[in-house]
Amino acid sequence: MSVKEATAARPSARERLLAAANELFYNEGVHTVGIDRIIEQAGVAKASLYNTFGSKDELVRAYLETRHATVTETITRAVQRYDTPRERLLAVFEGQGELFAQPDYRGCAFARASAESRPGDPAERATEGYRHWVRGLLTELATQAGVPEPEALARQLHLLYDGSGQSARLDHDPAAAAAARTAAAALLDAALSH
Repeated sequence: MSVKEATAARPSARERLLAAANELFYNEGVHTVGIDRIIEQAGVAKASLYNTFGSKDELVRAYLETRHATVTETITRAVQRYDTPRERLLAVFEGQGELFAQPDYRGCAFARASAESRPGDPAERATEGYRHWVRGLLTELATQAGVPEPEALARQLHLLYDGSGQSARLDHDPAAAAAARTAAAALLDAALSH
């Protein structure tokens, strides 16, 4: 293997920092884990962290953006498996169930990070962006399903979404998503019958 191939095969400092942050922040908390642990686990110099992200807060933001992308991909894939608007809306909870079934599931990364954040910091802003995405997706899918008041249903479904995430974590029960899907179907049917 040439030096060029070896360099190409090794993840960049940015990728290694994000991988370390993802593991440590998610498992232990964003404020509990110091930058020295991240740097050590990533195998990079301290300067690499600051040159790449500028600060720990910006690393937290990038970590949450990575988590957002993973959730978006999983839920979008679940929604795209279906053709009917009803099933597409309910598939959000199936995608959530796929996340809950992962062996390292420890709850919503956004809820965990925002519980430790200060008003206006990057973690809070990333969490707001994620929640806006979830609510927007639910509203869009409710609209496609023909719900007369899609924003109202989306708010109710968002509560189920949040609650199933907490239940899956606290009860160590990935089936919380299936229970949330059943409740979402009842809410959807009630909204369509009005």
